[in-house]
Amino acid sequence: MSEQIKILGIAGSLRSGSFNRMALKAAAGLAPEGSVVEIFDLEGIPVFNQDDDKDPPARVTEFKSSIKAADAILISTPEYNYSVPGVLKNAIDWASRPYGDSAWEGKPVAIMGASTGILGTARAQYHLRQTFVFLNMFPVNRPEVMIGHAHERFDQEGNLTDEVTAALIRDLLKNLVEWTQQLKK
Repeated sequence: MSEQIKILGIAGSLRSGSFNRMALKAAAGLAPEGSVVEIFDLEGIPVFNQDDDKDPPARVTEFKSSIKAADAILISTPEYNYSVPGVLKNAIDWASRPYGDSAWEGKPVAIMGASTGILGTARAQYHLRQTFVFLNMFPVNRPEVMIGHAHERFDQEGNLTDEVTAALIRDLLKNLVEWTQQLKK
C-alpha cells in the first residue's frame, strides 16, 4: 500500500456511554495496517434548516471538510424506533447540502451498530443502505456487524471484550480498505 487509507468514523449517538462510540473506539484499534480510523463527534451540529444550507454553521463546515478529506466512511449507529437516529440523519442531510455539493458523493462506506437488543441495529442499517443509494455512496456488503446485547460485549471502561465481535469489526475494516483501494483505481 503506497498511501494510508483514512477512514472517518461517525457514531449515530450523542450519549456519553454510547455502545456505538465504544465500537468506533474499538475499530480505531483494529484498523488494518496502512489505514487509520479518525472519529468525528456529531455533538454541536444544529438541526438542519435549508435556509442555512448555502451558509452553514461552522460545525457543519468542519464536518463536511472531514468527510471530503476521508477516503472512506465508517458509521456505527444505534437503532431508534426501527430506524436511523435523528442526530445521524440530521448530520447526513447537512453534509449532502446544498444540492450539488454533497460531501458523501462516491464515498465507500461501512456500517456497524450496537444495541442492547437482540437484533443489533439491523433495521437502522438497512435504512442507511437505502439512503446511500441517493447519496451515491458505495457500501461494503459483508460482514454485517450487528452487535446485539452490547452491554455484554464491552467492559465498564468501554473496551470491547468480545473476540467474535472484534473479529467481525476487523474483517469489516479489511473489506472497507480493500473496497476503497479498488474504487480508487
